Amino acid sequence: MSSREKRWSLEGLTALVTGGTKGIGYAIVEELAGLGATIHTCARNEVDLNDCLSQWGKKGFKVTGSVCDVVSKTQREELINKVSSLFDGKLNILINNVGTNIPKPTTEYTAEDYTFLMSTNLESAYHLCQLAHPLLKASGAGNIVFLSSVAGVVSLEIGTIYSATKKEQ
Repeated sequence: MSSREKRWSLEGLTALVTGGTKGIGYAIVEELAGLGATIHTCARNEVDLNDCLSQWGKKGFKVTGSVCDVVSKTQREELINKVSSLFDGKLNILINNVGTNIPKPTTEYTAEDYTFLMSTNLESAYHLCQLAHPLLKASGAGNIVFLSSVAGVVSLEIGTIYSATKKEQ
C-alpha cells in the first residue's frame, strides 16, 4: 500500500464531476477515482466522453458518464436523475467544474454572450446544487466544490463576464 493510500481513501464514496473530460475536470476525475471513489461525469462531446471512459476503464477506475450540456435545465435534471439512479439516491461529492469563456473586450459582448456565460458558469452550478441537495443530504456526508478562477478576484484581460461568473463562492 502506498503512503497516499494509507493517508487517503474515498472507497465507497460517490462523486459527480461536471466537465470531467478536459483540463481540471479530467484531473479531478483521475484523482478521485484513484482514491477509490465511484465517479459519474458529464461532457457536451460524446466522442471525448467515450474516449475518457475507455481510458479510465483500462485503469480500473469506476467512472461512468453522460452527455450533458449544463446550459440546458432539462439536461441538468436528467443528469441528476441518472446520478440518483446510479448511486441509489445518494451522492457524497458534487464538483461544479464546468466553465467556459469568450475572451473579448467588454464593449464587444452581445446579450447572447452574456446569457451563455452566465448560464454555463454560474446558473448551472447553482441549479445543480439545488438538484443534488437531496442526494447529498441522503448520503450523510455531502460535499460541494466550486471551481473558481483568479480572474474572479483580479483584473485579467480574458473577459469581464467570465470574471464575474468566477468570483470565489
